[in-house]
Amino acid sequence: MDQSGVLLWVKAEPFIVGALQAPPPSKFSLHYLRKISTYVRTREGAYPRLYWSTWRHIACGKLQLAKDLAWLYFEIFDSLAAKTPEERLEWSEILSNCTSEDEVEKQRNQLSVDTLQFLLFLYIQQLNKVSLRTSLIGEEWPSPRNRSQSPDLTEKSSCHNKNWNDYSHQTFVSDHLSDLLELLLDPEQLTVSSHSTHSSLVSREAVVALSFLIEGTVSRAKKVYPLHELALWQPLHAESGFSKISKTFSFYKLEAWLRACLTGNPFGTSACLKSGKKLAWAHQVEGTTKRAKIACNTHVAPRMHRMVVMSQVYKQTLAKSSDTLVEAHIKIHRCNESFIYLLSPLRSVTIEKCRNSTFVLGPVQTALHLHSCDSVKVIAVCHRLSISSTAGCVFHILTPTRPLILSGNHTVTFAPFHTHYPMLEDHMARTGLATVPNYWDNPMIVCRENSDTNIFRLLPPCEFYVFIIPFEMEGDTTEIPGGLPSVYQKALGQREQKIQIWQKTVKEARLTKDQRKQFQVLVENKFYEWLVNTGHRQQLDSLVPPAAGSKQAAG
Repeated sequence: MDQSGVLLWVKAEPFIVGALQAPPPSKFSLHYLRKISTYVRTREGAYPRLYWSTWRHIACGKLQLAKDLAWLYFEIFDSLAAKTPEERLEWSEILSNCTSEDEVEKQRNQLSVDTLQFLLFLYIQQLNKVSLRTSLIGEEWPSPRNRSQSPDLTEKSSCHNKNWNDYSHQTFVSDHLSDLLELLLDPEQLTVSSHSTHSSLVSREAVVALSFLIEGTVSRAKKVYPLHELALWQPLHAESGFSKISKTFSFYKLEAWLRACLTGNPFGTSACLKSGKKLAWAHQVEGTTKRAKIACNTHVAPRMHRMVVMSQVYKQTLAKSSDTLVEAHIKIHRCNESFIYLLSPLRSVTIEKCRNSTFVLGPVQTALHLHSCDSVKVIAVCHRLSISSTAGCVFHILTPTRPLILSGNHTVTFAPFHTHYPMLEDHMARTGLATVPNYWDNPMIVCRENSDTNIFRLLPPCEFYVFIIPFEMEGDTTEIPGGLPSVYQKALGQREQKIQIWQKTVKEARLTKDQRKQFQVLVENKFYEWLVNTGHRQQLDSLVPPAAGSKQAAG
């Protein structure tokens, strides 16, 4: 490494995937987290690895959190860990074999997370803390009907989704850097820091933990290094404040070095929009007034930093299955009256401010989040679904965790996952997602407003239909993974039986040639009327011919 030009930046994934898009519990303040930091170092099963049983005791007994909420934060952080798909599938199999809640709890008790990184994870939940002052002047307070007309995804002041705003990430870490470092100090150093941080010493373990949030490079090299590798690099010891004798860092020098080197994320949303590769996946449909804006950084970013941002897809059918999407963080913004198929294994997906559209997604390895959407249908296998400020949206999902209903939602419908494409099971295996357990029908209301009544419903079987993906691809999946719940399968069987009876009735009616022709015209007219009323006619019109469509979907 060349010591000149060290650049550090705040990693996007902990905020995109890890920061729950809801106000955090008040007990996640620095005051209480400091107490936890001191407590865990004196308890077995709490440091350097924090076990679920110990966190449950702290969260429920000392912070007064509900057990479900305590598990939610623990599991979200655990999902960020660098686990292989095989490890994730093994955990799903263990849970699916449990026959009672006690057995599930027994298995959870064997899980542990890095203690110091978990403390940082809890602290960054403050990203979405609601400020009373700013809410009084019209900012930050979540509003389901907010419809800002600005198309700028990088807007700083009015962007409600801070999870995708790399300026917010950098500002948050910069503004709270002292607190983050103090949170990682040993208990005796915490006592010292209450008087002055200048004399405090930061352990190597603490800087390793801070690599959860910060990484960097030197001389604009392509290789990305975790923070601790740069901080411990011999030529930088004087600047980072590392002492070979004590094996610790000077708090004062370390903080000053971090601030001096901290810059914008070269793989963040802003960089992707500014200098990312522009994509054109679908033709422009005649009569549309806006052209879709799609950009990605996959040509320059390492795999774990891949990002695709698409905005203003309007009255189009867009389909893609390619390496461009594989393990990428996807943001879909301001798309209206469109059908979007992203048929690849994805890292995370955020759908924001979209209306009257259908999204069919490949397996989402971490989080799928919707914010401020109206009349949207989402079809996906995902590790976690969370929704906020949505109205009239339908979710056909397969998920091993409970869907999270955050603030501002109205008329939410949950339904079983009901489609497949040839590569689906291969993509599920690649992301470590199994068909069981499946909690699509057991949502968790995280933020309940006083006015919320009947926030969600389960789709009645009589309204259920399977969904056919209209593209050809290579692959072995020929049916819906895991099948359908029995009540929905029964409803389909009854409907099929009615169709057979109707066909038999028509056949036995012995219509003349003219009558058959008149009947056919009547059926076709009614079918066309149904296509128009349901919006399916638009989708059919925007689909390219089958041969070209197959190439486009598989390209």
